[in-house]
Amino acid sequence: MEKTGITITKRKDGRYVGKFIAEYADNGKAQYHYVYGKTYEEAESKVLIGREIATRYLSGRYITVSKVYREWLNAVVNRVKESTLANYQNKFEKHILPEFGDIPCADLTAGRINAFINKKLADGLSASYVRDILTVFKTMLKYAQDEYGFRLSLKNVILPKSERKQVEKISNAEQKKLVSYLKANMSLTAFGILLSLFMGLRIGELCGLKWEDVDFKSKTIQIRRSMEYRYSAKKWRIGEPKSKSGYRTIPLTEEAVAILKKQKEKNKRISEISTEWEEFVFLCRKGTPVKNSTYDTALFKICDKAKIPRFSMHILRHTFATRCIEAGMKPKTLQMLLGHSNIGITMNLYVHTTEEEKKKEMDLVAEALMAI
Repeated sequence: MEKTGITITKRKDGRYVGKFIAEYADNGKAQYHYVYGKTYEEAESKVLIGREIATRYLSGRYITVSKVYREWLNAVVNRVKESTLANYQNKFEKHILPEFGDIPCADLTAGRINAFINKKLADGLSASYVRDILTVFKTMLKYAQDEYGFRLSLKNVILPKSERKQVEKISNAEQKKLVSYLKANMSLTAFGILLSLFMGLRIGELCGLKWEDVDFKSKTIQIRRSMEYRYSAKKWRIGEPKSKSGYRTIPLTEEAVAILKKQKEKNKRISEISTEWEEFVFLCRKGTPVKNSTYDTALFKICDKAKIPRFSMHILRHTFATRCIEAGMKPKTLQMLLGHSNIGITMNLYVHTTEEEKKKEMDLVAEALMAI
């Protein structure tokens, strides 16, 4: 007889046999499993237990990447920063889901993933970015395996080698040309570019700077937030600095004070158009904050006009760090100004030594050796 989808019949020898679907073949045909009992109740009990195990196996066996992605996103939403979550979403929705969304997680193979890697590299993505995509993908797949009880063997997935490209600073000559051009052609974005160079601010920190953070009396600014415009959502994301060390107070140079005072005068005129964002330091003509990408776009054009090689806003932060060390600043002080949690990051990634500087140092060593 059949009860709630369970088939149990009595054999001629008096025993009861229960039948339930254990799995499906590749052609979609149901594969049944049989259990036996001396009584109907015993057979029914075995069927219920077996079906529960099989159902869990089947749900794990056939659950798709897109379904697990949505579950996993809900699981991590309260454990990561908003910017990190947005990063996950971008990588999945732009790269992973179009390729694997409808595929059951358990059907993923090293061959499929390696083909995906090669395709992304052929599309022009950097090796380091492809590695980042795979790192996020693997994190989700680990969740899927833990949650649904299946196992994937991805040991044959070959990640592309990524050589860490050292981010350079601009030269002294290039810096002089840049500053000279900016001062002669002051604009809404020029103020932000100069302040970033003179204070080593991250671009998100620059966008998120408010007048309440600026103290002209003590000549300091406080970094309390980071702000980024999300084009996909068409709105600003305002969050915490990159790390706990990102909360910091930075002394203002006289040059920085002059820049901020000029910007405040500009904002008075802009505030007549809109008061919604007037608390922020760097506003465009429409009265809204200057977007992160606007700075890089403007800087590229400025580099062309100043006749120096193009570079991004983040290079200004590296240049600031290198100039600080050249001026004799203690590494620990520089670490605090940049908001790094580890001094190794400051010295290994943000301070750059030129061939000229190395030669100068070696000449000093030679003099010392000759004096012995």
